[in-house]
Amino acid sequence: MSETEEIKAAATPSGAEAQETSTEPTQELPTEGVAVESVLEEPNNALTEKFTPKEWVALKTFRSEIPDALASAYPDKNDAKTSAIKLWGVTIDPSNLLDARVSVTLMKFLRARNMSVSEAKTMFVATLRWRDEFNVEAACKEEFPQDVFGQLGHIHGKDKAGRPVVYNVYGGNQDLKAVFGDVQRFLRWRVAFMEKSIELLDFETTDQMIQVHDYAGVSMTSRDANSKNAASEASSIFSSHYPELLHKKYFVNVPSYMTWIFWLFKPLIPSATLAKMSVVGSGASTIGKAILPEVEAEQLPKRYGGEAEAF
Repeated sequence: MSETEEIKAAATPSGAEAQETSTEPTQELPTEGVAVESVLEEPNNALTEKFTPKEWVALKTFRSEIPDALASAYPDKNDAKTSAIKLWGVTIDPSNLLDARVSVTLMKFLRARNMSVSEAKTMFVATLRWRDEFNVEAACKEEFPQDVFGQLGHIHGKDKAGRPVVYNVYGGNQDLKAVFGDVQRFLRWRVAFMEKSIELLDFETTDQMIQVHDYAGVSMTSRDANSKNAASEASSIFSSHYPELLHKKYFVNVPSYMTWIFWLFKPLIPSATLAKMSVVGSGASTIGKAILPEVEAEQLPKRYGGEAEAF
C-alpha cells in the first residue's frame, strides 16, 4: 500500500499535527506560583516529571472539563459524567483523575492542540465518539485472515529508550483486491494493529512508538482507487484520534516518485512534524545508517541493517 496521501496530509495539518501551524489564539494560562507548588501534590511517573509548569496548569484546567467532555461524548448515557472509561489501556475515572497515567494520556490531547484546553476537549470528545462509532473494541477482537494481512504489519524490538518499533510493510501482499477489496475491513485491521502497538506502551516510562514504513515492491501501478481511499481514511483516523503517539517515522525503500513528492511538499510540512520524519533510501546498509542511532543492532531486523532474525 502506498501512503502518498500520508505525506500530503502532513503538509495540510490536521489532528495531531495541527498544533504546529495553528494561528488560533490559545487559552491564556498562568505559568507561575500555584503551578509549581501543585506539582508537588501530583502522583508522578517518569513521563509526568517532564511536564512544564504551563503544561501542569493546562492539565488541571482540562481535568475540570472531563466530566462534561464525557457527557458530550456519550449523550445517551445518563451517568456519563461519573462513569469511568478506558482509553489505550488507561482507566479514566472522572471521580478520581489524580493518576499519573491519566495525566500522560490527557496531556497528549493538550500537546496536540498547543495547550488550548477548549481545542483539546473537542479532540478528546471527537476521539471517544469515533471509537464508539467505529467500534474499536470489536475490531480488536476480530480475526483477520493471515494470508491477507499477516505480512503487512510487524512489531519487533524496542529502541534505545524502550519504545516499541512497529513496521508497516506495504509490499507485504501484492494482491490489492485481497487487501483493499473491502476498505472497511482493511481499516478495522489497521486500527486493531495500531491498538496492539499501543498495548506495549505503559504510559509510565514510554508513551510513544517508532514506525518504519517499508515501500519495497510498491510502485505507481500497485495502487488502485480502493488503496488510495484506504490510505486517505487511515491517515485521517490516526491524525485525528491518535495524538502524540509517534516518536519517529522512517520511510524506507521509498520509490523515487514518492521521494519527489516528499521534497515537493517539504516546505509546507510543519517543522516539528518534519523532525519526526526521515525518508531513507533502499538497501540494508543505507537503512541501517538511518535507524541504528535510535535502535540497537540486535533489536533491528537484518533486512533493515540490524542483526535480529525477524520477519
